Amino acid sequence: MTTVLEFEDIFRAYWENRPVLSGVSFRVSQGEVVGLLGRNGAGKTTLMRLAIGLLFPQSGSVRVFGLSPAQEPLAVKKRVGYVAEDQVLPAEARVEEVIRFHRFLFPAWDMELERQLLDRFNIDMNAKIRTLSKGEARRVALVCAVCHRPELLILDEPAGGLDPSVRREFLETVIQLLNREGTAILFSSHQMNDVERIASRVVLLDGGRVRLDENMENLREGFCVAMVPKSAAPDIRVLERMPGCLRVRPSFDDWHAVFQRPPEVASAELRQALGEDGIRCIRVPLEDLFVEMLGDKR
Repeated sequence: MTTVLEFEDIFRAYWENRPVLSGVSFRVSQGEVVGLLGRNGAGKTTLMRLAIGLLFPQSGSVRVFGLSPAQEPLAVKKRVGYVAEDQVLPAEARVEEVIRFHRFLFPAWDMELERQLLDRFNIDMNAKIRTLSKGEARRVALVCAVCHRPELLILDEPAGGLDPSVRREFLETVIQLLNREGTAILFSSHQMNDVERIASRVVLLDGGRVRLDENMENLREGFCVAMVPKSAAPDIRVLERMPGCLRVRPSFDDWHAVFQRPPEVASAELRQALGEDGIRCIRVPLEDLFVEMLGDKR
């Protein structure tokens, strides 16, 4: 598949010796919907701003359609759509003025798509931005981001703070209108249900690095959490050294260990290694897997 977005060994710090991103590498291909996950401060927003040329890496490279967003910003931006949770539209402008400005910026603007979205979202073109609710303003931002039919859409917590019905409508509109045409989408969200429903792949950031990069089907079927009594493995390193073990953390009298293994395979390997029958290995929803991968290890 054609690579649309590529991060190669990205390093970025805001304070000396405190990198936000340290050696981050992954690609997004045409037609992929990639959910970017991580704690607050994990570098998700930084990475997205690097992709659209709002920030620059201190080392490593970013390529969008094979171009550098730092060296060829106009060529990149005219093919990219971007919506952020903290995106600010001019408060005193009318909706019609904001949209008209974006029509001017993007010669490939699709007037029919604009009409469909305005009708679907019931947007008042004469309203001033400052009079809109958070959800209404986010809908206007989405219209501005997608009506030139971008080849890459970047969504940084675009539905944060919206009620569930509005959030679902917002995200599903994006997927229905763009991804079916081959648009690549990179989005971040703290709503694991949204990620599970619309992402085809998940990239997990932790400690400035990519800790997990898997397609959704593999996450559902090929990963599990093992609950191992500490009496069976007094030394945590015994579990950490086992094949496929990604993370171990304490939980009362058990160890919780994430394995890149189906539950039945991990269970058999653990019983053979530890000689213990009181081990449970289960598949878990994405939210639980996220907690196990990033939860406090103390």
